[in-house]
Amino acid sequence: MSDNQQDPDEPIEIGIPMPTLIAIIDGARAAEELDEEALNEEMQEKETPEDDPSEMGETLRGLIDDLNEDEQATLIALTWIGRGDYEADEWAEVLRLARERNAAGTAATYLMETEMLGDLLSEGLAAIGHPAEEVER
Repeated sequence: MSDNQQDPDEPIEIGIPMPTLIAIIDGARAAEELDEEALNEEMQEKETPEDDPSEMGETLRGLIDDLNEDEQATLIALTWIGRGDYEADEWAEVLRLARERNAAGTAATYLMETEMLGDLLSEGLAAIGHPAEEVER
């Protein structure tokens, strides 16, 4: 195993409190759902949705922006693992690449432009041994 690969028997330390991660996952899923509902309503009838997708997006952006650079890189790495770009045992390398990707501090914009962000984060967490679906909400 190279220095850049994670020992599969050791739990991966993610460095973000699980309640914060769950809030981001749930926020991303809710924002995407509202965007989809708004798009469907535009195609059918002009109605005002009860929840404002832009407000939900700003809340999500705030959650991501409140994280430090390492925590933002962790979100990016989890997204890439959840999407299947990398494997969980490559954690150290993926995290290094995610830090490089976030050097400009644009994590919130990058992540919010990612389709199915909540699901990808959840899949990434599960891949590294922290299933989000098992966390009580």
